Amino acid sequence: MSQQIELEQLHGGDDVPVTGAATNGVGDLRRLSDVPVDLAVEMGRTRMTVGETLELREGSIVTLNRMAGEPVDLLVNGTAIARGEVVVIDEQFGLRITDILGEGAGAAALSPDVDEQLADHTSA
Repeated sequence: MSQQIELEQLHGGDDVPVTGAATNGVGDLRRLSDVPVDLAVEMGRTRMTVGETLELREGSIVTLNRMAGEPVDLLVNGTAIARGEVVVIDEQFGLRITDILGEGAGAAALSPDVDEQLADHTSA
């Protein structure tokens, strides 16, 4: 048994109807401009055993899965959104963005799988 119901038109501020763009997440993003997010620059990753980690000392070198000169990843709240190159300006590190990632390109799409790249190091 079905029953027909009537729904009211949704309204934004000042009784302005909500458009399709606002309901599918593409609407006015200015209201989110004060929301804090964490930005991080990732130079690379590696996988170590607990034993290898416990052996780290001052002067130890940890090899990452990136080559010198390769772009680094810019992550927002842990999700990769761009790539760039590290720069130094007035004795501070910075990031010059060289590539904005498209929709759906998460951190997994940026860096090759760490497990595959490091399989030789962990099995030896």
